[in-house]
Amino acid sequence: MPRTARLDAIGLMQHVFVRGIEKRDIFLDDEDRILFMKRFEKLLGETRTECYAWALMPNHFHLMLRPTQGKLSVFMRRLLTGHAITFNLRHQRVGHLFQNRYKSIVCEEEPYLLELVRYIHLNPLRAGIVKDLAQLGDYQWSGHAVLMGNRRLAGQVTTEVLRLFGGNGKDCSGYLEYITAGISQGHKDEFGGGGKRRSSMKLCDSESDDAFDERILGSGEFVSNILQTTKLREPMHRQMTLAELAALVAEEFGITMEALSSRNRSKQLADARSAVCYLAVRTRGLNGEDVAKFLNITRSGVSIAAKRGECIARKKAGFLKIIER
Repeated sequence: MPRTARLDAIGLMQHVFVRGIEKRDIFLDDEDRILFMKRFEKLLGETRTECYAWALMPNHFHLMLRPTQGKLSVFMRRLLTGHAITFNLRHQRVGHLFQNRYKSIVCEEEPYLLELVRYIHLNPLRAGIVKDLAQLGDYQWSGHAVLMGNRRLAGQVTTEVLRLFGGNGKDCSGYLEYITAGISQGHKDEFGGGGKRRSSMKLCDSESDDAFDERILGSGEFVSNILQTTKLREPMHRQMTLAELAALVAEEFGITMEALSSRNRSKQLADARSAVCYLAVRTRGLNGEDVAKFLNITRSGVSIAAKRGECIARKKAGFLKIIER
C-alpha cells in the first residue's frame, strides 16, 4: 500500500515521532545524546525552526516543531542523516538506524498546544527513566528542564509557552501545576492524529461529515482548512523543477544556464551556483546528488555551496520572489 504524503508547509505546528529500527536504541550513551542535541540546536537556528517541546528516550524521541522558513522534511533529513552517520561511526555499525520514515502530525494550536507540550515532556517520567517530577526537572534530555530554567536550548520557545499559564513568561509555577495534573493521564491515542473523529476523544457515527485525516490533530474545520491550503500549495512545488529553479537564479544573476555548469570559477558564477544549491537543497529538499550532476560539481561541494548560498540569498532582494515561486 502506498505511503501517504506528509503535510509539510511553513508555519504548521507538527508533532514529530521517530523510532529506532526494530525498536532498537538510537542513543547508547550520553555522548550520543550530546552530539544529537548539538546538531538539533544548530539546525533550529540555521533553518529558523521553533521548538515547543522535545524528549529523548532510549529507542525513540518526540519533537514539537514549527518551521518558519523552510520545509520540515529538509530539517528532519539533515537531523536524522547526521545522527545516523555519527552513531554508526561511533559504535562501529552499518545499516539503517531509524524505523521507516519519521511520523509527523499537524496540530491545531488551540486546544492541543499545551496538551502536547505536557504529553511529550512527561514521557521520561511515564517510562520510568526518572522516578518523580523533581527528577524530571533536572533531566537534561527533555524540554521540561528548559521550561523549568534548569537547562538552556537555543531555539526552544519558552517565554511564549510560559505566558500561556499567566505571568510575564518567566514564572514556571503555572506550567508546573499543569504538568503535575497530567501525570495520571497516561498515554493518549488521540494524539496520533485523525481530525475530530479522534481528537474529540469520542467515536463519530458513520454518517458524520466531519473532515478526517490521520495526519492531522484538530477539529473538522481545522482539518478541512489544512487540506485545502496544502492542496493549493502542492502543485507549485511539483511543477518547479531543478532546471526551472536554476533558470530563475541565472536570470537574477544575469548569466546563462550554460555558464552555471561550466568550469568557470568566477565569483559571480560561484555565487550563482551557491544560490542554486541553497534554494534546491535547503528550501525545496531536492536530492544533493542530482544538484551536483546538474551543476557539474561534487556532492560535498553542494553542501558547502548551500551554506554560502543562504548568506547570499539573505542579501539579494530578488531571492524572495524566487522562494515564493
